[in-house]
Amino acid sequence: QVQLVESGGGLVQAGASLRLSCAASGSIASIDSMAWYRQAPGKQRELVATITSGGSTTYADSVKGRFTISRDYAKNMVYLQMNSLKPEDTNAYYCNARIKSPSNWVWYNYWGQGTQVTVSS
Repeated sequence: QVQLVESGGGLVQAGASLRLSCAASGSIASIDSMAWYRQAPGKQRELVATITSGGSTTYADSVKGRFTISRDYAKNMVYLQMNSLKPEDTNAYYCNARIKSPSNWVWYNYWGQGTQVTVSS
């Protein structure tokens, strides 16, 4: 089994920074891409940022220049540094990873349980 566990969310004022972390653990042969998504109640989950196994990154237009995604390959972790936070960044943030199983070499898509980020104006 594989688990993704996020941490680092909280309540901050507009303009502040937060750093989210996500640790992947369990039966892992390798990890391909990792990503952060966010979702507000009643809305679709949206992609915030991705980072490939090679380190290439992509960002949603709404966070470009403010958020930075990074990975620690040795620790199977992904981070999201969020600067200049805005009230519209208020969401539950979810970690996502594409992970190969060592038992059958099949790739699976996993999600964390989410961490809440609330930005007050």
